[in-house]
Amino acid sequence: MGAMHWYDYILLLISLALTLIIVLQNSKDDASSAFSGAKSEMAKQKQRGAEKVINQITTILSIVFFVVAIVVVVLPKL
Repeated sequence: MGAMHWYDYILLLISLALTLIIVLQNSKDDASSAFSGAKSEMAKQKQRGAEKVINQITTILSIVFFVVAIVVVVLPKL
């Protein structure tokens, strides 16, 4: 194991940003109904404003994280 490469730093920054954006999200349900199979009333509400933007950023960062993670694994083997 050597020093970190540039793509490792990119993965680190993306993971920190993803962690931060997840912490900013509001909790929609309590833990008691998480495994009961019951539908939440909040799941029916549409997202608006900042909540919608944070959700979109989370989705994009998640996809970018997985793509970069795969590249980080494959790139050194080339």
